[in-house]
Amino acid sequence: MSLAPTPTSPLLALRAAILAYLALDAPLAQLMGGAFRLTDEPPRGATPVYALFGDAEIRDDSVDGARRHRHALSLTVFARPGSLRSAVDAAERIADLLHDAPLSLSGHALVRLDLEAIAVRRDPASGEARASLTLRAITERLLA
Repeated sequence: MSLAPTPTSPLLALRAAILAYLALDAPLAQLMGGAFRLTDEPPRGATPVYALFGDAEIRDDSVDGARRHRHALSLTVFARPGSLRSAVDAAERIADLLHDAPLSLSGHALVRLDLEAIAVRRDPASGEARASLTLRAITERLLA
């Protein structure tokens, strides 16, 4: 007996699509010091500029028989020491790229993706600066 494959999580599908799409942009890679870096955890020994996937939440948003999910997720861009602008420039580039981006999600369709906010913060203890993007999205599970 063969089991049907488990559908991809809508959150993981969205994150993978964002990662794949942003990785293609050479100007973004240049803003990050020559290589695109967006990961789940801080890269070992790496110096900024790099970005991390932050907090995320998905909620059921099904309507008229369509299996939909409403997403709230964040990306955080860490600045080079002494250069808040390095994080802001990369965050703005990410926001521009994701605006109306034709993202291809595994097992899901992107219905909508919006930038809710970009926030800039400096850690008072370390002085480390970062820019955080808050994204909102709606995805719909594709029928097999």
